[in-house]
Amino acid sequence: MPDNEPRDVSALVAAWSAGDEQALSSLMSVLYPELRRIARQLLRRRPANHSLESAMLANEAYLKLLRAGGIHCENRVHFLALCSQITRRILVDHARQRESLKRGGDVVRVPLEDGIIDPHVDNVETLALHDALVLLARTDARKARVVECRYFGGLTIEETAEALGISVETAKRDWRLAKAWLFNALTKIVTPPPRE
Repeated sequence: MPDNEPRDVSALVAAWSAGDEQALSSLMSVLYPELRRIARQLLRRRPANHSLESAMLANEAYLKLLRAGGIHCENRVHFLALCSQITRRILVDHARQRESLKRGGDVVRVPLEDGIIDPHVDNVETLALHDALVLLARTDARKARVVECRYFGGLTIEETAEALGISVETAKRDWRLAKAWLFNALTKIVTPPPRE
């Protein structure tokens, strides 16, 4: 990023937060390549037969932001954290739609990295991950937000810490604990109980 871009992005985020729709258009022209990169990373983890494309995912996020009007964001990182929430919702909605169409036959799958699930399990369903995050949020909302920022938003630990207003060490600890919790929750979902 050029040196002056973070300041420009922060000004655009502030203008959009105040309700300036044109600022969102300008903001998206600056951050769209980053949203596409994040979308490509997410979609690269999906099976070859999925119907989502990175441009569609980024465009859908933009449309949802446009419909939402000015939402309060303090800076670029907070804006990207918001985008991570929107991206998660889009993926979950898409998975629900496919599940309802196919009655569970070809559910969109998202593999998890960094040891969240058993390395022998290649994919985790988007809806299973969503359900696990909902359960995690009931007991520890911040840890669920850390996963959302890191996994769905592609934010670094430092950016996640900034977005959530916590220290980097706390973000690291939350990420480790959330991965362990999700590993446990998702292996129970993915691995059927032993037959008796």
